Amino acid sequence: MVLLQENERIDTLFDSDLTIIQSPEVFSFSLDAVLLAHFASVPIQGGEMVDLCSGNGAVALMLTERSKAHITEIELQPRLHDMAVRSVQLNKLEHQVTCKLGNAKDSPSELGFSRFDVVTCNPPYFSRAQTERINPNPHLALARHELEITLDEVVQVSSQLLKQKGKAAFVHRPERLVDLLFAMRKYRLEPKRLCYVYPKKGRDANIILVEGIKDGKSGLKVLPPLLVYGEDGQYTKELSAFVS
Repeated sequence: MVLLQENERIDTLFDSDLTIIQSPEVFSFSLDAVLLAHFASVPIQGGEMVDLCSGNGAVALMLTERSKAHITEIELQPRLHDMAVRSVQLNKLEHQVTCKLGNAKDSPSELGFSRFDVVTCNPPYFSRAQTERINPNPHLALARHELEITLDEVVQVSSQLLKQKGKAAFVHRPERLVDLLFAMRKYRLEPKRLCYVYPKKGRDANIILVEGIKDGKSGLKVLPPLLVYGEDGQYTKELSAFVS
């Protein structure tokens, strides 16, 4: 039996049979995590994947619906890590998902260099220069701001963890796209797939999804734009197909 702590609840994990422990005081998964989990190219059967900056574990849980590979989660915050551990137990996925507490920057030395087939990451979005926007909630501040790890460090670590020709998938904000692509090339992750996500027709993109291959050949494919909401305020058919 999985016990809930004060102010925690159990939610359905988007459109799936999986459930996840969440708390409004700490962290709740967003559409960003859902998109990342369904965008990443993953091995169907064996292999090793790692999810960096995993929060309460939403990405790893959703990846289990697409792959039989073993998944390791890395999360810095003890409370989020504990929630992730209990969510894995709640879904009886202990055989496939391992939750580790620690800073993603230390993961290559702790988990092994050039070990993984796939790395996914939903990193903090706001740079250290954007200090005026730091959330007063310390849990949200660490999740959203580059206080403990920068985008450059996230990409470097991802490259170190990956095997040759392994794949790394990131979700981020459009205003950081140049920073992300520059860092990927800097650390030998050749950008191969890019998708712009728009909240609705006529609005600017507010999410980007990028996948790269370690030491891959140059050649970037830009996928069709993905609209989240239709004119009726409901999820579009394209989004439903994307996350199915």
